[in-house]
Amino acid sequence: MVGIKVKTLTRRVVELSSELGLKAVPEYRTPDGTRIDVAILKDEEKLLAIELEASFKWFPQRLLYDVVKAHRAGFPELWVVTSFRNVKPGWVKNYAGELGLRFEVISPEELEKRMAEIIEIRTSPLPSDNLRR
Repeated sequence: MVGIKVKTLTRRVVELSSELGLKAVPEYRTPDGTRIDVAILKDEEKLLAIELEASFKWFPQRLLYDVVKAHRAGFPELWVVTSFRNVKPGWVKNYAGELGLRFEVISPEELEKRMAEIIEIRTSPLPSDNLRR
């Protein structure tokens, strides 16, 4: 198992967000004084909280804390990025759903893939654009 490179991933998320016309804020400070590893904002609208978890110690508790932080800060979606395979968030995922928070645990590779897909969707011409030509 290879650990995640938090600084490298943070820089990459900032770059990809910029390509999308979004603002990525590393170490986003929440109103209650906690921090989210990376917050994705459109203007001042909160779109996505990203937490980078490199340690397996107390992992279920970390997931719960990440969910609570993202929800209390007003984010509609949370991605927890970790290199640990077969993570089963169990009841924490259900709890996030009860709070109305979309929550996923993804790999660093999946993070890159999803950000690239968002960029592709945003930059590809709409089907109606082809009709105008």
